Amino acid sequence: MTISRSYRNISGGSELKVGIINVTGYAGMELARILRRHPDAEITSVTGRSLAGQKLGDAFPHLSDIDLTITEEVTESVDVVFSALPHAASAERLGQALAGGVKGIDISADFRLRDLAEYESWYNITHPCPEYMEQSVYGLTELHREEVKTTNLVANPGCYPTASILALAPAVKAGIIEPDIIVDAKSGVSGAGRGLSLKTHYSEVNENLMAYSMDGHRHLPEIQQELDLLHDGGRLKITFLTHLIPMTRGILSSCYANLKEGAIAMGEDARAEVTALYKDFYKNETFVKVVDAPPMTKHTLGNNSCVIYPTVDVRTNRLIVVSCIDNLVKGAAGQAVQNMNLMFGLPEDEGLQQLALYP
Repeated sequence: MTISRSYRNISGGSELKVGIINVTGYAGMELARILRRHPDAEITSVTGRSLAGQKLGDAFPHLSDIDLTITEEVTESVDVVFSALPHAASAERLGQALAGGVKGIDISADFRLRDLAEYESWYNITHPCPEYMEQSVYGLTELHREEVKTTNLVANPGCYPTASILALAPAVKAGIIEPDIIVDAKSGVSGAGRGLSLKTHYSEVNENLMAYSMDGHRHLPEIQQELDLLHDGGRLKITFLTHLIPMTRGILSSCYANLKEGAIAMGEDARAEVTALYKDFYKNETFVKVVDAPPMTKHTLGNNSCVIYPTVDVRTNRLIVVSCIDNLVKGAAGQAVQNMNLMFGLPEDEGLQQLALYP
């Protein structure tokens, strides 16, 4: 089925007509929650084959203000479609949307990697729509803003890469660190999605902490790709280790790299210089906040912020950067809406002014 374009005059003040493919997953639900408050967008179609025919509010009572029936396919003409399907299935649906002149934002990994062979190796599948890979833009908005504005297809970054790349980008770009980098990242359980899994059962996760994907997480090539683009000196050597922690939302990434000798001041002055570097790099960014004390995941709960704390271990001359995001907002749905805003010439923070929920 071809997804058709609405041909609304967006610049004339009409609301964007939005479709969400797979509203029944956590990212799809979060898209619906955020877009419900968006002053320039109207959700006109939501899909989810497992719950097709049900009212959205009956399936998910917290979304009962959205008076829509879940369908198997996008049934209305739309200006933009978000796909929250798993990889491969997402590319197939978005290929239909793009063929119909509809802009697409992919929450899956299908269009994130520039190297087709690397994608197929990490995801162990043949890409269903490789013809669209060249025109897609990696939607880490803070690093690719101008490209996002003009594309028809955004590849929304993964949650771990969002936190990790934003944490390291200023240091890599400035050339102040050695190329050997360690990223130690921890995520809440919602990052694994709604599908049933023994590892995410309550009794397995509660009062527990575990490392996983020890042989390499699928988000590593995203981190590698984006940081290499910023690095003037060959391929970086990145170790990326992920952990599952007993909470619902949130990612905390702790990143480490040795400072280059002579690149910045030594001792306590190094801390001040690194902080100034980071604050200058992100000085015009609405959603990246460089802070003066280590952040907590609750500082980003429910909002689109990435909170970053850079410092220096003066004993070892090592850069330490801690970053926090909500994996379902800045790590998924919120960043997707941020990209939608840019694609249609809307204020970047439209619909995304939510403060964090605390405690």
